[in-house]
Amino acid sequence: MSSKLFSPLQIKSITFKNRIVISPMCQYSATDGFANDWHLVHLGSRASGGAGLIIQEATSVSPEGRISPGDLGLWKDEQMDKMKIINQFILSQNAVPGIQLAHAGRKASSASPWEGGRKIDVALGGWETVAPTAVGYHENEEVPIALDKSGIQKVVSDFASATKRAVQAGFQVIEIHAAHGYLLHQFLSPLSNFRTDEYGGSFENRIRLTLEVVEAVKSEWKKELPLFIRISATDWAEGGWNIEESVQLSKILKEKGVDLIDVSSGGAVSFQQIQLAPNYQVPFAEQIKREVVIRTGAVGLITEATQAEEIIASGKADLVLFARESLRNPNLGLTFASALHADVSWPKQYERAKK
Repeated sequence: MSSKLFSPLQIKSITFKNRIVISPMCQYSATDGFANDWHLVHLGSRASGGAGLIIQEATSVSPEGRISPGDLGLWKDEQMDKMKIINQFILSQNAVPGIQLAHAGRKASSASPWEGGRKIDVALGGWETVAPTAVGYHENEEVPIALDKSGIQKVVSDFASATKRAVQAGFQVIEIHAAHGYLLHQFLSPLSNFRTDEYGGSFENRIRLTLEVVEAVKSEWKKELPLFIRISATDWAEGGWNIEESVQLSKILKEKGVDLIDVSSGGAVSFQQIQLAPNYQVPFAEQIKREVVIRTGAVGLITEATQAEEIIASGKADLVLFARESLRNPNLGLTFASALHADVSWPKQYERAKK
């Protein structure tokens, strides 16, 4: 029986050679948003390692939208140059280059994980952050500035400008980051959005910015290329964003032309109670796929080839995204193919090791 994980998937004009996706993972290794050789090797090795789609880390649409000073950015033309080189290499390995466009909101101006990850005060080299409401993620940290109407319009415009550059840089998939407690998710969640204007309160108001960003991205993105969005299906906290709202939003996103929902969870509040277990987020992807009839991506503690195969074969999701497992194993696509007895092409430089 042939492997479903290694079956191709076509979305619009793009054919993915398999269902394995390298999830966007921050490397905290950029300077002023510029990619460098670390990103070339990190992303390139996973392309030569057999994955079908390589999504570049959360790439900020503005300097103030970076999670950390080491985040990649796409707010100026010069930042495209290295990305073009990386994307050309990814394509040479018969993989698809994707990018996740993001704005961290109140979670911006944070140190890298190996420096503690806490928010960097402005006096110590950080920057002022923005959010739907002037409430921080952690207590005892500098409070973000609540976005006014012009600030919101700047965010929307920044997403459009970054999308235009993403096209020029040769990316073939865009994923909008509306998960993990970053800016768009901050607007979605009633636990972080206390606004009383048209961007707060009701479900329709809380999703408004996300829909405006989708339209802005679409205005600059090629119609024949796939558009993804990552959401957190639940906040794992009482009174927060939940799976029912995620289904409702996904139905609207489908109508707006989004091709795939990348279904993660959590990140909105520091007091979340996540119930970790293998495949713990897969049921969310399965529910959205079933109830919305839209393609979904599954993530979260998926570490074995047989796990991923079952997810695709049983129709729970259309793609499986790997983060930490791909850090442990850059050749994840090749090793999973071996485990599932799928005959796949190897880089010719490595073929003598194929058994």
